[in-house]
Amino acid sequence: MADISDNLAEELWLTAHALADAARGAILPHFRATGLDAENKEAGGFDPVTVADHAAETAMREVLAQRRPQDGILGEEQGIVEGTSGLTWVLDPIDGTRGFLSGTPTWGVLIALSDESGPRLGVIDQPYTGERFCGGLGRATMTGPLGERPLGTRAPRGLDEAILFTTFPEIGTEADRTAFARVRDTARLTRYGMDCYAYALVAAGQIDLVVEAGLYPYDVGAPIAVIEAAGGVVTNWEGRPAHEGGRIVAAANSAIHAEALALLNG
Repeated sequence: MADISDNLAEELWLTAHALADAARGAILPHFRATGLDAENKEAGGFDPVTVADHAAETAMREVLAQRRPQDGILGEEQGIVEGTSGLTWVLDPIDGTRGFLSGTPTWGVLIALSDESGPRLGVIDQPYTGERFCGGLGRATMTGPLGERPLGTRAPRGLDEAILFTTFPEIGTEADRTAFARVRDTARLTRYGMDCYAYALVAAGQIDLVVEAGLYPYDVGAPIAVIEAAGGVVTNWEGRPAHEGGRIVAAANSAIHAEALALLNG
């Protein structure tokens, strides 16, 4: 893990906010716009991408070219740029494009800064609601219509008293769905379809668990940094580091994380 000085941390946070601001400006003119359409990136399925996705990633890459050209970039839509600093910005211009197309405010912009050990800072930004969740390098805060407040995850409680989220009820493989059902059937309340906003709710102390499968590095980098800064735990289903994606458990605390893992692997 690379050492990051206070001065560098401040510069990196200023860059992260500049990236989020640029993405907001690129995306909002397209949200709920008449005639918005999407291309499909997945043969045999539906993985949409819109002009807003492309515009937001382009805008963020332009910010990085000006402010941090030495850093690498991994973006969902425009691929990899190698850097020389040992730091890589991991960008998902719109996480939840299906929600974006549907007009729901549950999508978001995901920005993470990673080194060889994983995410060091993360931003989950919701341009339409004006909420921004930030974590890492000594920060764990959210801003929005109610002002600025610290992030902090929920206190431990049994899974039978917990709120669980996942984006798709048809999670992963058939075996994954069977494992997820054991958690779902134990939880007090299960909700679906929130994309990255569910991870923000873990960090904000509103829910206890997110369990998902089939994720990519740009889906999880920012949530990992934000949730860990808020006091939570994010791993894969085997309890190992999750920044490469795959099957993910994001938990408010280590106790409920352990209970969920036991059921997933039972």
